[in-house]
Amino acid sequence: MEGNQYIHADEALVREVDDKMPPEEELQELADFFKVFGDATRLKILYVLLCSEMCVYDIASILGMSQSAISHQLRVLKQMGLVKNRRDGKIIFYSPADSHIVTILSQGLDHIEE
Repeated sequence: MEGNQYIHADEALVREVDDKMPPEEELQELADFFKVFGDATRLKILYVLLCSEMCVYDIASILGMSQSAISHQLRVLKQMGLVKNRRDGKIIFYSPADSHIVTILSQGLDHIEE
């Protein structure tokens, strides 16, 4: 038929790209990981913790929120491996889990500021 064009996939390229794709399970975990960053309160908590290790009371004071709201969000952050805690007597102090958190937040901010 005149005027019709058929597009053929470059099978070698398709195979090459497909081989580089992470497994479906890893992509789902990555999607879940990034969902955690979709909440402004959690981002605020992470930025506070980048400045200093803190307890729930101090974080709540800085952000002007209830301790229970902060505790809930810290639980989510901890479950996703973004924060860690240590106990000192009766007080639990929170901090970023590792240096990747700094990188993720700073690169995200760099991207939106461009």
